[in-house]
Amino acid sequence: MNIKSSMVGLQPYQPGKPIEEVKRELGLKEVIKLASNENPYGSSPSVEKAIMEEFQNIAVYPDGYAQELRTKTANLLGVNEQQLIFGNGSDEIILILCRSFLTNEDNIVIADPTFSQYAHNAVIEGTEIKAVPLNNGVHDLDEMLKAIDDNTKMVFVCNPNNPTGTYVNEDAFMSFLKKVPKDVLVVSDEAYYEYVTAEDYPSTLPLLKDYPNLMILRTFSKAYGLASLRVGYGIGSEKLIREIDPGRGPFNTNTIAQKAALTALEDQEFIESCYRKNKTELAKYVDFCEKNGFDYYPSQANFILMDLRKPGSDIFQYLLSKGFITRNGEALGFPTSIRITVGTPEQNDKIIEELTNWLV
Repeated sequence: MNIKSSMVGLQPYQPGKPIEEVKRELGLKEVIKLASNENPYGSSPSVEKAIMEEFQNIAVYPDGYAQELRTKTANLLGVNEQQLIFGNGSDEIILILCRSFLTNEDNIVIADPTFSQYAHNAVIEGTEIKAVPLNNGVHDLDEMLKAIDDNTKMVFVCNPNNPTGTYVNEDAFMSFLKKVPKDVLVVSDEAYYEYVTAEDYPSTLPLLKDYPNLMILRTFSKAYGLASLRVGYGIGSEKLIREIDPGRGPFNTNTIAQKAALTALEDQEFIESCYRKNKTELAKYVDFCEKNGFDYYPSQANFILMDLRKPGSDIFQYLLSKGFITRNGEALGFPTSIRITVGTPEQNDKIIEELTNWLV
C-alpha cells in the first residue's frame, strides 16, 4: 500500500506536554500548564450543570446542524443562521476549507510563522504554500498581496497571530481586502477575538455583505474555556457556507459540546471578566520584559512571546524543572524565545519569580 505522496514526511500536530506526564517524568507534585493558550479560569460556572443534564442523551446522535447553537450564535453576532458552519474546533473548519478548495494545482498564501494548521492541511491536498515572513511580528500584507497569483485559492490572516500575538489593524486589513482578487478566499482567523483590546482591530462581520470572498473563524476553545469539547465555527456568505458544507462530516460536533457552547454564549459577563483579568495579568509579563531589557511582541491574545536571548530549549527545560509547561520558541520559529500563556495571578507571579531567579 502506498500513502499519497503529500503525506510522506508530514508530522502530526505536536501539542504541549500533558500535566500528568510531566509529574511522572520529573517527580513533581504540582505542574502548571501555560503552553496551549487555554483559559486558566475555565468556563462559565453554568456550563458544568448544562453538561451534566445532557448525559441522559448520550445514546442519541447529536443534531448534525447544531440548530440551537446556530440560532444563539447567529443572534449574538447579528448574522443569518445560514452564514454559519460549525466544526470540531475551528481547526476542522480549516480542514473543510482546504478539502473544499484546494488541489495540487493551487497555492495558498500565509504568514511565516503563523498557525501551523493552514499549511498542514494544504500540504495534504498537494497544494503549494507561499509563506511570507512577518514584518516585526506582524503580517506583511503588502508582500502577501504580491505573492497572490492566478493559482492562489486562499489567503490566511491569523488575527491576532499565533505565535506572536500581534494584530493587523483595520486600515491595513481593509486596504488588503479591497485589493485581493474576488476569486481568492480571505480567511480571517480570529480565535483570540475575545481578548483583543486594540481599538483599531478590524470589525470584520459587517464586511461580509460586501465581500463574499471573506471567511471569519472563531472558537469556543480559548476565552470560552471549552478546549476539550472542540467547538469552533466559520462565518461567511450563505453561498460560501452552502458550498463547503458537504465537506463537513456528519455529526461533527457532539451533543454535550453543543450544549456547553450554547450555555457559555449566554454568560457574556464571564467572558468580560476573563478579558479584564487577561489584560491586567498580561501587563505583568510586559513589565518583566521592560525591566530586564528583553524584547517581546505586544500581544492582543492570552499569551506572550518573549525573547530572553537564550536557546528556547534551555528556558523551556528550566521552567519545566520548576513545574511550568510553556512553549519552546525554537518550535515556533523564534529560537531564543518562549511563549507563555497568561495564567491566573498566582500562576503568573510564580513563573515570573522563577524567570527572575533564572536571570541571577
